[in-house]
Amino acid sequence: MVPKIRRGSRTHGLLVYLYGPGKRDEHTDAHLVGSWDGFAPDPGRDTSPDPDPKVTLARLSAALDLRVKQAGTTAPAQHVWHCSVRTDPGDRRLTDAEWNTVARRLVHAVNLAPESDPDGCRWVAVRHADDHIHILATMVRGDLRRPRMNYDFKKAQAECRRIEKEMGFRQLRPGDGTGAKSPTSAERFKAERTGRSEAPRETLREAVRQALAGAATEEEFFARLREAGLRVKVRNAPSGDAIGYNVALPGDRNRDGAPIWYPGSKLAPDLSLPKIRRRLADGGADQTTHPAATSGRTDWSPPARERRNATGIAERAAVLLDSDDDEAAAQLVGLGEILDAVTQTSSAATRAELGAAARSFERATRSHVQAERADTRAIRSAARGIVQAGSALGRGEDGGTTAMLLSTLVLVTIAAARWHSARGHAQQAHASRQTAEHLRAAYRQAAATPMQALHDQGRALPEAERRAHQATIRAALPDGLMRADSSSTKTDALTATLAQAEHAGHDPKALLQQAIGMRELDTADDVNDVLVWRLRRLAQLPAHPGEATRRPQDGTSQTTAPASRTNNRTAPTAAARPTASDPRNRPPRR
Repeated sequence: MVPKIRRGSRTHGLLVYLYGPGKRDEHTDAHLVGSWDGFAPDPGRDTSPDPDPKVTLARLSAALDLRVKQAGTTAPAQHVWHCSVRTDPGDRRLTDAEWNTVARRLVHAVNLAPESDPDGCRWVAVRHADDHIHILATMVRGDLRRPRMNYDFKKAQAECRRIEKEMGFRQLRPGDGTGAKSPTSAERFKAERTGRSEAPRETLREAVRQALAGAATEEEFFARLREAGLRVKVRNAPSGDAIGYNVALPGDRNRDGAPIWYPGSKLAPDLSLPKIRRRLADGGADQTTHPAATSGRTDWSPPARERRNATGIAERAAVLLDSDDDEAAAQLVGLGEILDAVTQTSSAATRAELGAAARSFERATRSHVQAERADTRAIRSAARGIVQAGSALGRGEDGGTTAMLLSTLVLVTIAAARWHSARGHAQQAHASRQTAEHLRAAYRQAAATPMQALHDQGRALPEAERRAHQATIRAALPDGLMRADSSSTKTDALTATLAQAEHAGHDPKALLQQAIGMRELDTADDVNDVLVWRLRRLAQLPAHPGEATRRPQDGTSQTTAPASRTNNRTAPTAAARPTASDPRNRPPRR
């Protein structure tokens, strides 16, 4: 049950709309289901001899405005309180008597007309559709004072949650006031008329988020907005310092032909200029990247190198989320920027799902939890690196590392859902779970080609080698993670990866234990897939099996020790040691 509250100054005009046909003739059988005294005139069902609906409507408007006129200049300019209340499409149809109960509970909850208060404000509830009503009240009490209506939206929301539970309706997730402003009905109707798939407000919000992803300076942020084709207007103080900004879509104009501007704060609470400046100060992305230092190899393509770097950083963010630390709030913002960066540079095959994931996770990045030490430099620099590296090709090493990153991001968003749930953030937790579903779909698209190649390579291994690595897998995986098909071809890709790691000079048993200990695997859809990508990153194997595997130059393992998960805290683990490999597996002397 969703309440939507607005305020206005025209009682008669609103009644004309409520009792009229609607903008698309969607209003049917408009009538009152409740009023302040139960005896208000009803223009929809006036039973008096020879009734004239216009006359009855004028009488109703005058009755509602009586105290407003009596209050004179002390009455508020915006004296009309308008609340529409809509049930979920899956809920049963309410009777008029039940809608009357809903209306009375809401005007009581927001202190417009408390029960047993003879001086409560005058109100009516109009029903012109099966699934919703409109409550119209005039905000002057019988004693000609204004009602105290602080936080009326939150109070109406809370009352609707109680009504849902008592009436057996679908229970919606409570909000916390950090959500982005939804498009108005007028904005949605205009989008439909002009052939847009979404309202300009939504298009601009996504464009601003993407421009901010990995931006190092305020100037770079504004430059990106202009490069994206948006109109940008910076608001300056008398001193010349910027104090805000507005954006508009080209071609989106009002009836006078002027651009329709949206302040950043009206797109989302965290997109105001002060909030953006704080993000840039807390996590100023490095102007330059150092791929050799972050990935260990310099021969990857730029998109692949940056995605590998982002995968490791995302894993560290997941560890912080698992630790239930409030400092993870800042990491969620950075993860949102990584998603925006990957969406901008994704291939056509995954772009739609990644875009949906980024839009869903945008809700998960905002809450009232504030990190005291918001250091997001590493994670914002990872987003910057992805943007600067450019588009992934959707094939070869670039496409494989996209799958590697997405596999990790699925588990990170699940950790984010748990983090939010522990704090009662219902909407953010739901958004995180939605993000995980979109990421899973994108992963399946990105991983199809490289995983099939790995399966083929695993099946092509000599039988003795294949059995040896499968025995390693069965011995290493905990019983609770063993699949019914663990010994079948489902493990071929994992088997091929262990074989390649061994040929590159790593100890497959130690490396597999290291990958398993990085973090939990219980939430993984396919444990084998998750381990494949962890192993390939740890051993610095190409993400796409068609790429050549390089043995460490000094003959030692280059596996780095990740943080192991022990009681939700991190502890260092020993790096995997190389085994004495067969001379036939050594690279030829040069």
